[in-house]
Amino acid sequence: MGDFQATGGEERINGSLDRVVYMNEENGYSVFKIAVKGCADLVTAVGHCSAHTPGEDLELYGQWVDHRKFGTQFSFTSCRSLRPSTVDGIKRYLGSGLIKGVGERMAERIVGLFGEETLDVLDESPDLLLRVDGIGQKLLDSIKQSWSAQRDIRSVMLFLQSHGISPGFAAKIYKEYGQETIRVVEENPYRLADDIFGIGFVSADKVAASMGVAKDSSARLDAGVRYVMGEMTGEGHLYAPRDVLSARSSELLGVGADLADRAIGRAIEDAALAEERISPLDGDRAVDAVYLPPYYVSEARGAEMMANLARGGDLDALAMTGGIDAEREIESAQRAMGIELAENQATALRMALRSKVLIITGGPGTGKTTLIRAVINILASRGLVIQLAAPTGRAAKRMAEATGHEARTIHRLLEYNAREPGFSRNADSPLGCDLLIVDEASMIDSLLMYHLLRAMPERARLILVGDINQLPSVGPGNVLKDLMLSGVLPVAELNEIFRQARTSGIVTNAHRVNAGLLPLKGSGRGVRDFYMVEQDDPAKCVEVILMLVRERIPTMFGLDPAEDVQVLTPMHRGTLGASNLNAVLQRELNGHGRGEIERGGKVYRVGDKVMQIRNDYEKEVYNGDIGFISRADPDAGLLAVAVDGREIEYEAAEFDELVHAYAVSIHKSQGSEYPAVIIPIHTQHYVMLQRNLLYTGMTRGRELVVIVGTTRAMEIAVKNDRTKHRCTHLGGRLRSIMEAR
Repeated sequence: MGDFQATGGEERINGSLDRVVYMNEENGYSVFKIAVKGCADLVTAVGHCSAHTPGEDLELYGQWVDHRKFGTQFSFTSCRSLRPSTVDGIKRYLGSGLIKGVGERMAERIVGLFGEETLDVLDESPDLLLRVDGIGQKLLDSIKQSWSAQRDIRSVMLFLQSHGISPGFAAKIYKEYGQETIRVVEENPYRLADDIFGIGFVSADKVAASMGVAKDSSARLDAGVRYVMGEMTGEGHLYAPRDVLSARSSELLGVGADLADRAIGRAIEDAALAEERISPLDGDRAVDAVYLPPYYVSEARGAEMMANLARGGDLDALAMTGGIDAEREIESAQRAMGIELAENQATALRMALRSKVLIITGGPGTGKTTLIRAVINILASRGLVIQLAAPTGRAAKRMAEATGHEARTIHRLLEYNAREPGFSRNADSPLGCDLLIVDEASMIDSLLMYHLLRAMPERARLILVGDINQLPSVGPGNVLKDLMLSGVLPVAELNEIFRQARTSGIVTNAHRVNAGLLPLKGSGRGVRDFYMVEQDDPAKCVEVILMLVRERIPTMFGLDPAEDVQVLTPMHRGTLGASNLNAVLQRELNGHGRGEIERGGKVYRVGDKVMQIRNDYEKEVYNGDIGFISRADPDAGLLAVAVDGREIEYEAAEFDELVHAYAVSIHKSQGSEYPAVIIPIHTQHYVMLQRNLLYTGMTRGRELVVIVGTTRAMEIAVKNDRTKHRCTHLGGRLRSIMEAR
């Protein structure tokens, strides 16, 4: 099917989606190839929409345009999916993951037997499916049950698709709301942005507009304000100054600032937002700070709990450690470990023996791990129960290997309960430890610190270990820096680079960058762990990266190109962004996997390196976890990913939680360490070139770091030490509480 039709100032085309050439996951901008009746060639259609699956019949409204580079295209302003009517469309529709147990290959067999009557067979005579090769009674029962559920949601899906929502998202929406879907969406389409992963305010706003929701309706304004507040939280802020929130909301919604401010007021009255007048720690003017409630609670209560834990300040070492002689124990620990502590390490160890809360910070090679081992050596021998934790699985594993003691992720330490969402360890069921040591503390965001503090026993002490010069947490807040700047907690700063570490080009150059100096090019002095390859042309940079990953590093250093080599890039977009580098590296390193599934314009192959991009507490896999696809079942529409020795299954509707990870952003690499890292640093990344970003990327490499790019870009990054300001007030709250006691 398919045709053209003029509708006033717009034209309409109907056709079958042949393939998704490109889709930007952030804003929904898509490039489709559409098979349109009457056109000998596929039509290129471009525009913003939610994800669609090849095989869907689409109805698009827009205009024909002539692109200077790509020729004639149909630029669409709206796109909706229709029930498939062709054999190919039905085949792709069934294989899209809508029916559990039916993937691409099984869909092909079913449609191959029943053709255009397939949907009628499923509706009226499903037992006929037993004629299909590979379908037995057990699978038939599963398909019948799943299709029965689909019949319940078919009207829901058609309703949603009539408002521009794809089948994949329709399935997610139905899973969330069930038979209440139509009622919920008609009453408030903006709930989609709050409740459904992958649907943001912009998509929900398009649905609302198609349903006739007025531009100045309270529901739209209220949802827009919450969306902007969520966006600011996503940028790392815990609060937004009210005037800033009002201005940004006004711009997004296309309404006056007075209407936006009234919406903020309504949200505060309804407890959808919280507001408090605060005086920032930096002495800037007082502001009306607006928070999303969970982040207000995490900051305000987190400050109170930290103050309670630290109350009493420096406690007497004898009282805290059962009557030990600190100096004698330090000497004994040095003999037992066969080491000699530097003076600042010994000072930090004394602080660890007398402080309820201690922050230990320092760069690579300054002895943080040695200090942790010494603390454990002394206090474990006195019978104290010690627990170790880190924000990520990789960091926890590294901590365990370095100390010889079990270390867990903070989520596992707090025992997340998926059945009754929340952490089992809390104020009513605290951790059973006398001392908790947390590594990579710069990664801890406000919410996670709040839950960690809730689970701390009053008797216990807390040691936070981290590098203050790294990037702040991916999640909202700036916990480690705020705690340090509060000025009311003891801080041990390790700044002496040990002799063994001085021979490392990685360590030496990381400290040079942190001091505002360019790294030394080439290893020199026999050091073989840091290199820079000068290349100005971005396309040739990609060629260099590919050559390094595929040939030079495996040959010279004996490292596996997928397992051991990680490309870290400042950005997602552009020639040297994660998206393009992943496409190139997947093609070269895993172009012919043992099985694959295509969805949303992406191919997922067995052997592909992938990353989880949202916390999934039920699966116990978290944002930033990296694994390898171990199974791909096109018949059932399932992927399995091996992560830290576990195999995790994903249904087709969950594939958008995975991205390829041959190349990842430097932000996403926090807490991880890789045998070798390659970092493209180019003026193409100008807006992201910052000292702490380069420093963080360099310190992720354990055995080898290779920079590919230009000296000019390196200079820009090294000179730019203006880290992006985050609106937080944890340090100010903590200082106020401690000074009032």
